[in-house]
Amino acid sequence: MKLSTKGRYAVTAMMHLAIHDRQGPVTLAEISQCQGISLSYLEQLFAKLRKHGLVEGVRGPGGGYRLARTPDQVTVANIISAVDERLDATRCCGDENCQGGRRCLTHQLWTDLSRQIFAFLEGITLAQFVERPTMSEINAHHRHHTRRRERVQPIQLPAVV
Repeated sequence: MKLSTKGRYAVTAMMHLAIHDRQGPVTLAEISQCQGISLSYLEQLFAKLRKHGLVEGVRGPGGGYRLARTPDQVTVANIISAVDERLDATRCCGDENCQGGRRCLTHQLWTDLSRQIFAFLEGITLAQFVERPTMSEINAHHRHHTRRRERVQPIQLPAVV
C-alpha cells in the first residue's frame, strides 16, 4: 500500500494552514514556495478541500485560504478522503476478486490493515500534530522565514521628472 503524492501534498498543505492559522489567510503561492508543491497542483487539491468544507477562500488584499474548521476538528483521514485518496492495502481494491475472480487467502488481513490505518489517521487532528514536540522546531523555522519575507519589501524609487 502506498499513499500517493495527492494525499501527502494535501496533508502537507493543510498542516501549513494549521501552523499559520492565527496569522490569517495563506496564499497558495506561499504554500507552493514553502512546501515545494506546484501551484497548479495546489489549486486542484484546494478545489476538493474547499468542496468538502475543510478550507475556505478569503478574497481581497491579504486574502488566501484558511481552515474552515478549527484544527482540532480536522483529521488527517478527513483530508485524505477529501482528495479522493483510498487507503486500501488489498490488491483488489476491496472487490474480493484478488485471485482469479475469487477472494485470496490473505484478503481479510489486508482489509483489516486498511481499517487500522484509516482508524489511526482518523485519530490524528491537525491540532494534535501541530502540538507534537518535533513540530516546534519546524514551526520556528517557518516563522523565521515568514518574518524574513515580511521584512523584505521592494524599494520605492522617487519618480524622475
